Amino acid sequence: MAYNLPATRLLMNRLRQMMAEDGETRSRLDNVVRLIASTMVADVCSIYLREPSGQLILIATEGLKPEAVGNTRLSSSEGLVGLVSRRAEPMAIQDAPRHPSFSYRPETGEDPFHAFLGVPILRGGRVIGVLTAQNRTERVYGDEEIDTLQTIAMVLAEIVDRIDPEHLDNGHGHQRTRKLATLRGRVFCEGLGYGRAVLHDPVVPAAKFFAGDQEIEAERLTRALIGLKTSIDRMMAIDGAVLGDDPRDVMETYRLLAHDPSWAEKLQEGVRSGLSAEASIDRARREHRARLQSARDPYLRERLHDLEDLDNRLLRILGGDDGRPEISEERSVLVARRLGPAELLEYANAGLRGILMEEAAASSHAAIVARALGIPTLGGIEGLTTRIDQGDWLIVDAEQGVLHVRPDDALYDAYKDRVALRSERQAAYAALRNKPARTRDGTDVSLMLNAGLELDLDTLEQTGADGVGLFRTEFQFLVSETLPRLDDQVQLYRRVLDKAPGKPVIFRTLDLGGDKVLPALNLQREENPALGWRSIRFALDHRGLFRRQLRALIRAAGENPLTVMFPMVTVPQEFFAAKDLLMKEVDWTAETTGKRPSRIEVGVMLETPALAFSLKELAGEAEFLSVGTNDLMQFFYAADRMTPSVSDRYDLVSPSALRFLKMVSEECQTHGIRMSACGEATGSSLSALCFVALGFTNLSMSAGSIGPVKRMIRSLDLTAFRADFIEALDKPNDAFRNQLLALAAEHGVELAEG
Repeated sequence: MAYNLPATRLLMNRLRQMMAEDGETRSRLDNVVRLIASTMVADVCSIYLREPSGQLILIATEGLKPEAVGNTRLSSSEGLVGLVSRRAEPMAIQDAPRHPSFSYRPETGEDPFHAFLGVPILRGGRVIGVLTAQNRTERVYGDEEIDTLQTIAMVLAEIVDRIDPEHLDNGHGHQRTRKLATLRGRVFCEGLGYGRAVLHDPVVPAAKFFAGDQEIEAERLTRALIGLKTSIDRMMAIDGAVLGDDPRDVMETYRLLAHDPSWAEKLQEGVRSGLSAEASIDRARREHRARLQSARDPYLRERLHDLEDLDNRLLRILGGDDGRPEISEERSVLVARRLGPAELLEYANAGLRGILMEEAAASSHAAIVARALGIPTLGGIEGLTTRIDQGDWLIVDAEQGVLHVRPDDALYDAYKDRVALRSERQAAYAALRNKPARTRDGTDVSLMLNAGLELDLDTLEQTGADGVGLFRTEFQFLVSETLPRLDDQVQLYRRVLDKAPGKPVIFRTLDLGGDKVLPALNLQREENPALGWRSIRFALDHRGLFRRQLRALIRAAGENPLTVMFPMVTVPQEFFAAKDLLMKEVDWTAETTGKRPSRIEVGVMLETPALAFSLKELAGEAEFLSVGTNDLMQFFYAADRMTPSVSDRYDLVSPSALRFLKMVSEECQTHGIRMSACGEATGSSLSALCFVALGFTNLSMSAGSIGPVKRMIRSLDLTAFRADFIEALDKPNDAFRNQLLALAAEHGVELAEG
């Protein structure tokens, strides 16, 4: 009997009715396999579920021996079922017994069956089971049959994932108990949070899997596809001279994927088979995610990432309001695979108690935005989105880097005790707000704020910061789908200056590249972007873009002082070229507006070791130098800060790094260059102690670090500590960090670290 579209629709309609019925899980599954077998004219239909051990257990069948249910188990490396599970893609075999991966299981009674069709049951990008069809005769399963079985597998995923295999033998198939789980991640923003999980990625509930009216669903999908293409074409309509050839090629590839008729046709086929528009897209997304998990080729992974992004964009268009989840609970924790800075900002006023990201690094711009929001945030959590369901209770321990999923009462009680202790500490830091950061022997230290968003500026008054030591100007670019206009930049920089009246504000010019890729300016793919075309290199090669930003900074300052620093300068010539462009823009603005800043200070960021050996050439040209610890330590240790396996292996609080910084401090003092430090390391009270001991009396950090660092400074007798510190640096032991902690304790220095 030929398989046809009406049969598919009939199957979907009957499946929808069956899913809506009440009844035991086991009996519902038995009805499902009987329905599939009869509709597809298959002699066998079976469902296998992956156990926590990784084995696949037969949980329902029509056509095999009933006693095999709950008893037949296959490893992921065993049989055709295991092969489907490993590959995470459908397999259709004309004569299964002849296949090299075939595994004969006599207890199933599968001797007479030759043709085999298996599809993975996918949930959250992982394979949780396998759905199979078999026939006595040798036959070739058509594409429509494969697609239909995949669709059924998607519908089954929500039911199958909750079955407890241990209770299959009682005939009920009890729901799997969702047990406590503890996952580890990296702290992006310190704090403690408790709430229910809210999934960021568009979720298609099982109730919306099926189309009520196929014509309406097809029309909805068509309109959504048109809207998607229009939005991407709008992104492509950026000045080609600004983009350059390579980034435009990347964007063009993305655009072609959106315009791919085969992708659109596959989605429409899902609708014609009886699925809703959302369910059809969700099916494609599950397949893309599963393929992404096993893809090793970098190019293929990029394309699969692009496809998944298109799937999500399309779901959000269908959902309206950009498809953002509604944060209605008093306590909510946002859970996402990936989040861009613009997406994070959309939740700024949602009252979130925590943010969790599966794919992100602590130094990414998404992490920096999370810190600006001041919400406890963990990232880099392996398997995050596959372990959490909508509505699960979560404890976000962004002090120790731990996530507790579905915590018990004992964990919750411990969490409440820690919240109380944290509140006490925060109150003590708040009491220091209006007191100077002055050592016991009278050395003043300026504690400045790292910022990149207007949100950050709101904490200036709350923390008592002395000014803004680092304003990351690239964030305005990162959160926009198009390049910001000159007037938009002027308005932002002016608002920043207005929010810090009478206080210094140091603007860092565009630091793009590496992990900071513009939505509107998708930079060329590089083998190692951290070492590639980024920061001042990129700016000097895009002089139109760079000069526009410099002009905006000058106009925003008007006749007030302006302080600018250039990022990741490697050789003095880069600094000289950038400063020359700045001064030309100052002259041009003065000629056209009659205004120029009353004072201009130009600084340089030390982020590459090479520059440390060229400070003599900068004397008289650079008013100040700021040590950017994030990139400097990355290059100093040759350890990619985006790679968790090595990023935490090397420590700034080590003899080699501190000796290097001591050399920088001495060179700056020799040549009359003011020096400061910024980056994540300055926010650690122990690292900050080392900087102060080396002569750095201007430190810039996140808002949450100012209180602990100020407490440390006010407890410090700098003269006495420095002598012992230098001696320890000359004669370190094998556990240097512990050596310094002991030294700090001897001198009565109050550190936040335990």
